[in-house]
Amino acid sequence: MLTKPKILIVCGTRPEIIKLAPIYHFLRTQTWCEVQWLHTGQHQEMAEQILACFDITPDIVLSRAGSSLSEFSIGCRQQLDVVMESNTWSAVIVQGDTESAFLGGLSAFYQRIPIAHVEAGLRTYDLTRPFPEEGLRQMLSRITYFHFPPTEGGKNALIKEAIPVKNIYVTGNTVVDAQKWVIKKYNIHKAITSGRNILVTMHRRENWGSDIEEACMAIASLAKTHADLKVIFPVHLNPIVQKSVDPILGGLANVTLTRPFGYLEMQQAIANAWLILTDSGGIQEEAPTFHVPVLVLRKETERPEAVHAGCAKIIGTSGAAIIDEVNALWKDAGLYESMKPSSNPFGDGHASERISEVLKSQLSH
Repeated sequence: MLTKPKILIVCGTRPEIIKLAPIYHFLRTQTWCEVQWLHTGQHQEMAEQILACFDITPDIVLSRAGSSLSEFSIGCRQQLDVVMESNTWSAVIVQGDTESAFLGGLSAFYQRIPIAHVEAGLRTYDLTRPFPEEGLRQMLSRITYFHFPPTEGGKNALIKEAIPVKNIYVTGNTVVDAQKWVIKKYNIHKAITSGRNILVTMHRRENWGSDIEEACMAIASLAKTHADLKVIFPVHLNPIVQKSVDPILGGLANVTLTRPFGYLEMQQAIANAWLILTDSGGIQEEAPTFHVPVLVLRKETERPEAVHAGCAKIIGTSGAAIIDEVNALWKDAGLYESMKPSSNPFGDGHASERISEVLKSQLSH
């Protein structure tokens, strides 16, 4: 009797869980393989909430040693090695560019287990932006066997780095699969009375300090100019971010500063938004599903597909640029309509099925 391929999903952060959950659920419906979920503990409380949201109970949970990233990395790697050695895994699936993804891939590599990298090929080619993610994802590509870039752009980046074309499979982004899953399960849709809400998120390390402050000054100016504008800003828990945001935006009547949103709250907030200002990569991918334009508060993006499609624009954090771009959309309905995406350029909601088909063809003999 042939043994079914055993697949291990390794992840540890909220964004990874969101993007790997659809793959896990799809593989669970398949008869050709067995799949297990390993949680590294990199994120704990936030991870528990999102795992519950997606009806996932991890098969393996690592214990987190220490609070620093280096302590986590050492303890995680040691425990991962034990897991990798304890079973005959046919493949290890990781996603993105986190410490958990890199450690999961590295541990699998040392055991000669094929690595499947979901969301492969994203690049800024600047190792400092985003840091350390750009370095981690570049290193992960060198040891991966199955590369699953979401778009042709990711595929082209990998080919330029001499990754064999036969190992690259464009799938679409599983974030769209995840959105479709929660939209159906939790009945998320745009509120009729949404109005002109602007959703703002800023958290990236490279924007800490003066960049966030300048952006907030611009948002404050817009809020004072347009009385019917409503700003919703879920503020990151990092004290550095809060110290920049709260003094500038805290006292304005039409600006709501909240704690960070959970995944479902964020999907509802995106659905209700008229416009989004963000430095988040995930929101750049999610907003087109709800037909909401995005102004990207960064100098570059590793997700250019939305920019190419016309539904996102990179504007940086200059106060003048933010004011000018928002006012242009406010005054020009035609310009605004031209930025509303009719479909999501990152995927069609079937990425998980494509990933499963590739793994089935390569692993089940």
